[in-house]
Amino acid sequence: MTPPLYALVAFALWTLLLVFLGVGVWRVKRVVLDGERPNSFPSGQPHGPDWYQRVNRAHMNCVENLPIFAALVLVGHVAGVRDATFDLLAQVYVGARVGQTLAHLASGRSLVVNVRFTFFLVQLGCALGMGWILLSAG
Repeated sequence: MTPPLYALVAFALWTLLLVFLGVGVWRVKRVVLDGERPNSFPSGQPHGPDWYQRVNRAHMNCVENLPIFAALVLVGHVAGVRDATFDLLAQVYVGARVGQTLAHLASGRSLVVNVRFTFFLVQLGCALGMGWILLSAG
């Protein structure tokens, strides 16, 4: 496997970890131990404590961005792109994604939101760079 493919697997596993630990465990606990009904977690409506809402949104951020990253990585793989910069950008992208998620989980304070946005900008720059390399290789 190439570094970008490893990065893609890492991103997918990170997304799964968030849904399992952050969303799944909390909901299962609420239903099994606290006696809440399984349908008491309406989608699109705020429910649960602040930390739970942050982890839920952080998970959805991952879900929203994973297809874009996957498309870039898979096109690079299928096209046979072997470029050290492409590899590095893919790895930095995932590192920035983890950083953004951790910032999202940490707090909703303005300073932390700015840190989170910085991590997002790094991801955006990496994705644009990867796209540029793909278009230049063809």
